[in-house]
Amino acid sequence: MAEKDDYLIDLLVDLGFVDEDQVEQSRQEAEAAGVGVVDLMLANKLIRPADVTQAKAAHFGAEVVALGGMQIEDDVIAAIPRHIAKKYRVIPVYLHDTTLTVAIADPSDLATIDSLTHLLNKEIVLQVASEPEIESALNRYYGGQRSAADDERFKGVIEELTREHVEVATTLTDDGSAVEADAPLIKLVNSLISDAFKLRASDIHLEPLAKRFRVRYRIDGLLHEMKGPPKRLQAAIISRLKIQSNMSISEHRIPQDGRIQTQVGSKVIDLRVSCLPTTHGESIVMRILDKEGLRLGLPELGFFTDDQQTFERLIGLPDGILLVTGPTGSGKTTTLYAVLHFINRPDRKIITVEDPVEYILAGINQVQVSETVGLTFAAALRSMLRQAPNVIMVGEIRDLETATIAVNASLTGHLVFSTLHTNDAPSAVTRLIDIGVKPFLVASSTRGIMAQRLVRKVCKRCGEPTTPTEQELRALNIDASQVAEAKFMAGRGCPDCAGTGCRGRMGIFEMFIVDDEARKLIYEKVPASVLRNRAREMGMRTLREDGVRKVLAGLTTPEEVIRATVGDVD
Repeated sequence: MAEKDDYLIDLLVDLGFVDEDQVEQSRQEAEAAGVGVVDLMLANKLIRPADVTQAKAAHFGAEVVALGGMQIEDDVIAAIPRHIAKKYRVIPVYLHDTTLTVAIADPSDLATIDSLTHLLNKEIVLQVASEPEIESALNRYYGGQRSAADDERFKGVIEELTREHVEVATTLTDDGSAVEADAPLIKLVNSLISDAFKLRASDIHLEPLAKRFRVRYRIDGLLHEMKGPPKRLQAAIISRLKIQSNMSISEHRIPQDGRIQTQVGSKVIDLRVSCLPTTHGESIVMRILDKEGLRLGLPELGFFTDDQQTFERLIGLPDGILLVTGPTGSGKTTTLYAVLHFINRPDRKIITVEDPVEYILAGINQVQVSETVGLTFAAALRSMLRQAPNVIMVGEIRDLETATIAVNASLTGHLVFSTLHTNDAPSAVTRLIDIGVKPFLVASSTRGIMAQRLVRKVCKRCGEPTTPTEQELRALNIDASQVAEAKFMAGRGCPDCAGTGCRGRMGIFEMFIVDDEARKLIYEKVPASVLRNRAREMGMRTLREDGVRKVLAGLTTPEEVIRATVGDVD
């Protein structure tokens, strides 16, 4: 260990990460404590794990690779079997003919490199990554924190199913009689759903590939690959899910949609199921609809007190339009449901039109769009106005007809909530005008627009103080005065967060309040950039600025905010 420390210390000094005086003082303290000099400097935060990684790479002439910022292809991951990757703690990065590039935390471990060359029969090219990145990548690409007992149970079900019930895929009928008798298959499918629910997944992806049947769970917005069943069970599993979802199992050429209601422990959960024909079979995606997730109050969405007060004032207005914008998966629907829950009172009639109605809300009239019978957003909205509602929620404004009816409803005394797919709040105005709404109608009806994104929260169990990099501080425009009072946090990784360091998500928001001067600009059809500048002058915080506030408070990490606001140029 002493020799290893010596070469690392020399490199750390040469690279400017630490000076000779700090090394000498650390050496004395390390000798007294009986620990390594590098370990002590890490503990005292004189250096960072990233500095050590860079020094190791420089010594061996290897590149440093950022595993968290890349998506490794499936065929590359398949180049190293799970048990070898876990044992030697390596991640395959690139595959080219007989050469395999791998990421490793310690490039001086010659025994591991020799073993990999022998086991894989390939020429090994080294890249260096930090130990936390290796751990996170192992969980991401080779499966999460599934216990040994779970593995044995899963394996047992597969073995029993393989021995006795492979034929079920060719004998199923639409009434499900054959598969209902197939207990191992039922156990296997139920275990896929229950495992996903216990890991807090929002989606389950079952994807047929050329040589395997891939299972991935989306947890806190990121996909994690899990241990999947053998390829030969693909047809049986898909048929079982199609029967549960009331789809036709004899139809394999067109997409189908359905729903499943099942029980996990003492909880009943709904799943929205989508089946899509692909090259290697039918791909199934199941969205887990947890009704308890809808009981969020506004603080749980991620609002700070000042933003929450502004938002409550907006949703408390008697009329007008309030728009929530953002890309798919940014939490717009969850925000609108939280709003409806907040304003739902016996003296208010609330009607929603959605496609589809995912959650049933008590005390609210919900209308399901059905294009096949002509019940479009516009047709439903037109009929809803005859029901004399106080509040209307339109799932999404997609066309001129829907937008015009929504605007007219807001001008005749209704409070209208809806969503738009735009990148920031001021751009929603331009979007409405582009689809044909008259500028004076947009100016008169719009009360406020809120853009949002989702970022992962630091795990409360393993979160610890950390120091951001200079690059992160520059990207987020954080100055020295803010750093002095900040509470930067990052998760170390624990079983509670499956080694990711993050657990749960929260919103970052950009709120544009439409005042008289903004209405004048909208009426004049000024570009979105001019409107955005005016909003900034009024005090609007951008998505990135709101994210920075949450980074400084230790709620999320700089990396998360940078990723979520990469298009925010302000």
